[in-house]
Amino acid sequence: MASISARRLAKELREIQSEGCPVGITLLEANDFSRWLFTIEVMGESLYQGEVYDLQFRFDAQYPISSPAVQFVVTGGKQSPIHPHVYSNGHICASILGNEWSPVLSVIAVCVTLQSMLASCKVRPTDNDRYVRNAPENPKKTLFHYDDDT
Repeated sequence: MASISARRLAKELREIQSEGCPVGITLLEANDFSRWLFTIEVMGESLYQGEVYDLQFRFDAQYPISSPAVQFVVTGGKQSPIHPHVYSNGHICASILGNEWSPVLSVIAVCVTLQSMLASCKVRPTDNDRYVRNAPENPKKTLFHYDDDT
């Protein structure tokens, strides 16, 4: 892994270890600088309040210039959350993971954003079945179309 990427991830990991994670977010695994695993608990007054999901981050040598590949873990009987921007294979259609990624975003900032997004869980994306049949293994290889929800 490139030294810039490793230095940035080491800095983020030190901050997590010294300051802790926000409420409802837990770092489960960060054994190296290629894959980290978190749990995200749905907070607030939502249909899925209290549900906990596993969230995986995969980093390439271009991080933080390049966004991490982020997806919900759906193996071992685990399911992804039901949300219009989350596919049943765990892929997430969120502009901050695609064309609106910024190197100033941190792993924790992404977790908090997704945790907030989950508070509005209602349905799967309308094209879920088609997407899951044809989806690449890496969600970063999908060219998502981002719609304004307003």
